[in-house]
Amino acid sequence: MPNQPSQDELLAAVDELLAGEPELPPSAERARLRDAAGVTQARLAQVLRTTTQTVKNWESGRSEPRPPRRQAYLRLLEGWAEKYPAEPATEPAPEAFTGPTPAPETHQVPTDAPGTPAAVSEGSPRPQSPVPAAPRPAAPARATSMSRRPATPKAAAPAADPRFPNGPLAVLDGDGTAYCLGGVLLECPAATIPQLVDWVLKESGIGQPKLHRHGKDSDPLMVLTAAAAERFGLPEQLQDRRGLRLAEDHPVIKQLAKAKWKLTQRGFGPWPRIYRPAQGGQRQCVQLAILPWDALDARAWGGAAQLHPADLARVLGVFASRVLTPRGSTAVTGLELMTAVRPPTRPVKDEATGEWVSGPNPGALTRPVDPAPPEAPQEHPVAQGWARGFLDEEAYQWVRDPELLSDEECLLPHAVGIDINTAFLAAAARLTVGLSEPVHVTGPVFDKKVPGTWLVDLSHIDLDPRLPNPFTPTGQRPEGPGWYTTPTLAYAEELGFEVRPIEAYLRRETGAYLDPWHDRLKDAYLTTNADMGIPIDKDADPVAFLDALALHKTYAVTDETDLDTLRAALREMPAYRADATRLAEAGDEELAAAVRRHRQGAMVLSAVKSTVKGGIGKLRERPQGRHYKDGERWPALERPTWNPYIRAAVIAKARVNMHRKMAKLAALTGLHPLAVLSDCVVYASRGPSPLHFLPSNGDGTPVYGTFRLGANPGFCKLEGVQEMAWAVDLMEQGYNPARHIKGGDAVLDEGE
Repeated sequence: MPNQPSQDELLAAVDELLAGEPELPPSAERARLRDAAGVTQARLAQVLRTTTQTVKNWESGRSEPRPPRRQAYLRLLEGWAEKYPAEPATEPAPEAFTGPTPAPETHQVPTDAPGTPAAVSEGSPRPQSPVPAAPRPAAPARATSMSRRPATPKAAAPAADPRFPNGPLAVLDGDGTAYCLGGVLLECPAATIPQLVDWVLKESGIGQPKLHRHGKDSDPLMVLTAAAAERFGLPEQLQDRRGLRLAEDHPVIKQLAKAKWKLTQRGFGPWPRIYRPAQGGQRQCVQLAILPWDALDARAWGGAAQLHPADLARVLGVFASRVLTPRGSTAVTGLELMTAVRPPTRPVKDEATGEWVSGPNPGALTRPVDPAPPEAPQEHPVAQGWARGFLDEEAYQWVRDPELLSDEECLLPHAVGIDINTAFLAAAARLTVGLSEPVHVTGPVFDKKVPGTWLVDLSHIDLDPRLPNPFTPTGQRPEGPGWYTTPTLAYAEELGFEVRPIEAYLRRETGAYLDPWHDRLKDAYLTTNADMGIPIDKDADPVAFLDALALHKTYAVTDETDLDTLRAALREMPAYRADATRLAEAGDEELAAAVRRHRQGAMVLSAVKSTVKGGIGKLRERPQGRHYKDGERWPALERPTWNPYIRAAVIAKARVNMHRKMAKLAALTGLHPLAVLSDCVVYASRGPSPLHFLPSNGDGTPVYGTFRLGANPGFCKLEGVQEMAWAVDLMEQGYNPARHIKGGDAVLDEGE
């Protein structure tokens, strides 16, 4: 029998309970303090004798530390808080695409006509501070603060910086009005591009603070409309359609040279970057985007380039606040984000001189590294003369043999396609990749914890032909030995097969390089979904999720002049969609504003998704230009973030993730896919919804390990529905139903 406690012991225990457990700072502040101290999550986990994932959970709010680690963690955080106090936040949060339009709190810009900002005459004084834009008809509603995702912890946001009171960017129109995020208008007096650059750097108050303490501030972005481009003497279209840049003898190029401004190697194209060498550690650089030169690719941004400047500033500004100020195409921005959230260098103290110098940042890609021969594109110098095969880790393109279709499948009425949300982003989470040079090893023992490229024979493995083979992008059985990344072979072991490498190229220095990149893009993706009314909780009702997507698609296809059709569609939505019910009875102006809000939110969401796949593709950027010859080096090879192995590992993990779910679904239900294209898979179904074939538990919750409906990366959504006879006909003709299930010709998201 246990010893009876004394009265003093009981009273002490009661006093401790009354005092309560030590109060920890918010989860976002914990992450900020650790980052400010320059300590990795892995190092903190080592000190507190726990796992890295546990530290991640503490910093994301998913769990709380328990004694005795709680007291030690609190002591550490308090010490860091004294060393690295948080700066007071003064900058207003960026706008979202929901909420009413607030009334201006200060003086409005005078107008010559309703809804248009008045031109400021040459003799009139320029405003000394920005003023809110006057309301205009057909403008999308503005919110006073950004909508937050419900019940989802947020990553630590950079502290507001008084240097950039007007946000990260502006859209400049032909009358000199610069539209900023939050409805702020600035009057730009510049008449030439050099004057514009000077004004942006000295007077505009535009820019974005760095995302990492060892990183760099984002350069201010000035977006020029067609009228603004004409004002500065830029041509309506670029004559050099191959090089996409102004000729060296163009007057604008001469103006910049005379003012001692420089251009990057890209020249003056759709995204020119204009700079002077840094002085005193201060960057002098401005990024321009020329809209009439197709700076905003419609495949990534939708119809953003056709928006009114105020609306475009809102779309680009929300993207910048959640991801990064655009620095070119979404692919370029995706790559730049990797460096912004995990810079290659940090200040280190030179023990010999006592001075601070630049040194490598642990966990980052710090220097250009050549790949192993089987990892390289065939144009690469290390691949010249290599004849022993290459990596083929690509996304799925597979169609089941029509002879393997059963009579029961063919008699089902529907073919339903489901799409994996940002499959590459989900695959990037907690993915260990190599950070150093590849080392050649003969006859190694396979280790799933070591990133590398392995030569293995998997051709003897016999798998169900009704599923795509997990080891090849074609879904066909391998023929003899081949080169595979670690995620593919780790899955082979998971399936119970022995892996015996013949040789390998391995990395000794490793890390989860993409984790902060993944975290920021995932947060941006979910926040934007939530702004559009799409449930983002992992346990959200699948029916409510599908209905919210249907509502969003209804907005997307609605013509603002045909609001009666939209009202009829809204009235068919379930009653619990309160916003749909209310908007069905709303006036034309409110309903048209809702359509614009959803469309603009969709533009941001599309850009986020394009940033993911484009950023992964840029890791293996190939040479460009008609004068290139195989074996020559090209500019992309000189950056640390050119790393084809990381791209291959991400795609391989995404592919085996999909196979794992297909195999689990087949084991539970006997259903096998008809076709797969990248992150889209098509199944025969008794009904037009994924709910008709995805299994669920007795309480209605999804079965773990199979496809799961929801907005989170790695979850799935409805891609499209067609008749089963249509799908069978395509399969018999050798076509892939997954490419056309949405009603068009899908683009393969293979990260190129």
